[in-house]
Amino acid sequence: MLDIIILVVQVLLAVLGAYSLFFSFFGFYRKKRTPAVPAQKRFAVLVAAHNEEKVVGALIENLKQLDYPKELYDVFVICDNCSDRTADIAKQMGVHACVRHNPNLRGKGFAIEWMLKELWKMPTAYDGVVILDADNLVNADFLQHMNNELCSGSKVIQAYLDTKNPNDSWITAAYAITYWFCNRLWQLPRTNLKLANFLGGTGMCFDSGLLKEMGWGATSLVEDLEFTVRCVKRGINPTMCYDAKVYDEKPLTFKASARQRLRWMQGHFDVARRYFFPLLWQGIKERSWAKIDTAIYTFNVYNVLLGFIFSAILWIDVALPGTPHFTSLYEYVPTWLMVIVTALVYLGFPIAMALEKVKSWRMYAALITYPIYLASWWPITLYAFFTQNNKQWSHTQHTRVIRLEDVQSKQV
Repeated sequence: MLDIIILVVQVLLAVLGAYSLFFSFFGFYRKKRTPAVPAQKRFAVLVAAHNEEKVVGALIENLKQLDYPKELYDVFVICDNCSDRTADIAKQMGVHACVRHNPNLRGKGFAIEWMLKELWKMPTAYDGVVILDADNLVNADFLQHMNNELCSGSKVIQAYLDTKNPNDSWITAAYAITYWFCNRLWQLPRTNLKLANFLGGTGMCFDSGLLKEMGWGATSLVEDLEFTVRCVKRGINPTMCYDAKVYDEKPLTFKASARQRLRWMQGHFDVARRYFFPLLWQGIKERSWAKIDTAIYTFNVYNVLLGFIFSAILWIDVALPGTPHFTSLYEYVPTWLMVIVTALVYLGFPIAMALEKVKSWRMYAALITYPIYLASWWPITLYAFFTQNNKQWSHTQHTRVIRLEDVQSKQV
């Protein structure tokens, strides 16, 4: 019986892998861009900040220089449980410093929920709400592209996620490769197939009417995924704006990266536990590919977990003396086919980089250490499974200033 279970799980994981590989081929081309329209939407730009005095000034400076009418957007820095000069810097630079103190409800999701309630009380009416992190930077045309998307009918929009510091370490290079891959061969295929895109935690834009109607309600450790699922359940598919770029600063060390990714996986387990089966069943009943696909995406955390556990079982079984006790799927699949599939999976990363016109040889050289980054997801996910009830927000510290001109001068 155990042998049958192990074989069935292997088949399930292979099917899910084939499904992801199938999707990637639809990212080889881009459809026409959203038509440009005159600036008409008014935006509230919310900046989530917890002790970000080192970096928030550079973002505020960046936002004040956007190529968008200044009277059509306001910047609000959410100074969430700060004990540094974040609020003072925001005030000195002429933007709204919204101070929140609540040691019991900590984390970005709670901060956003509080800020939205405060925003709706204000006399100014906003058409769209943009959410950024304090360590971000955006291109000068960011709001113009969001204006175009809202005018075209999109209600929830995710910008193109890029990195501020890909050259800092092998870890930041790994993040950059992951972003290029996800943008091109994960998000773009869903755009081309008219399915739901996934929110990435920053560079997000929302129709104000929708936010008022459904509320934020996403207070897990992965508020972006939770809100994505809530939208898809309502029949609202988030879209991706490929031309609106946001640059995110990534951790420099493996330890800091592991801590950040542990929080992501803990939150992912929480969301999968609450939404996978309801969304999958709803998608099957309604014959909605978008809902089924989003449900499968929430299950990915279990895909990683099961892949690690059952791979370890088979490796140990082969290493032990005597004849292996368990059946491996490889026994039923030609070796040449497995070699081709494995090569295609890994080649997806340099292919995505080429499609994204990455020219830096250092980034391609980083593919050598990239498998270490990929393999590290296994133990992180395993530990996250046993600690998934931990709801404590872990803050990623930022200690240096990077401005948009620095990013653009070093763009790969």
